[in-house]
Amino acid sequence: MRIDIITVEPDLIKSPFENSMMKRAIEKNLAEVHFHNLREYGFGNYRQIDDYQFGGGAGMVLMIEPIAKCIEKLKAEREYDEVIYMTPDAKTLNQATANTLSLKKNIIILTGHYKGVDQRVRDLFVTREISIGDYVLTGGELAAAVLCDAVIRLLPGVLGDETSALTDSFQDNLLAPPVYTRPADYNGLKVPEILLSGNFPKIEEWRADQAYKRTEMIRPDLLED
Repeated sequence: MRIDIITVEPDLIKSPFENSMMKRAIEKNLAEVHFHNLREYGFGNYRQIDDYQFGGGAGMVLMIEPIAKCIEKLKAEREYDEVIYMTPDAKTLNQATANTLSLKKNIIILTGHYKGVDQRVRDLFVTREISIGDYVLTGGELAAAVLCDAVIRLLPGVLGDETSALTDSFQDNLLAPPVYTRPADYNGLKVPEILLSGNFPKIEEWRADQAYKRTEMIRPDLLED
């Protein structure tokens, strides 16, 4: 998988890709991530990429021309399955979306900044818009890193045990059940006996029951879905 990230702050987003699972995926050539500084496509000596809003109002808007130049340059080099815009006014990222995107080959991620991008960017280039929650960040860089982590960890060969991702929360619209490790008894707090029984069908039945109960208590909206 190749991911091209268009950003106003490339240094802000690079760190997550230099550690943990995303670093492993890149080193194993399972994922390829490239950062594109939007200012390199800006106007004049100051590399202008933003301007005032038509109609007035507080906050600057990213201009269409620098974004268009960058996207068109990338598209001239290869085909892309998705051009994703990270923005709070979009559908919230969920596991199903991460699963779908993990099957793609080439993706462009555009990070928002200031008051966002000129609407014509969204109309002409963007194929999917994603939010990571009902709140506003300074820019879309951290949101893009969240999306990449959620997608890249699903690529075959990234996790040590590929079946691990299949039992994560939200894969089946349920929260994950409680998990335990050694010691079996910590100051009188004991691991449930069923997990020590070796009866794997019963253990799976217990986990399914616990997952349902946790979801019902914490996220009943998932059961409605």
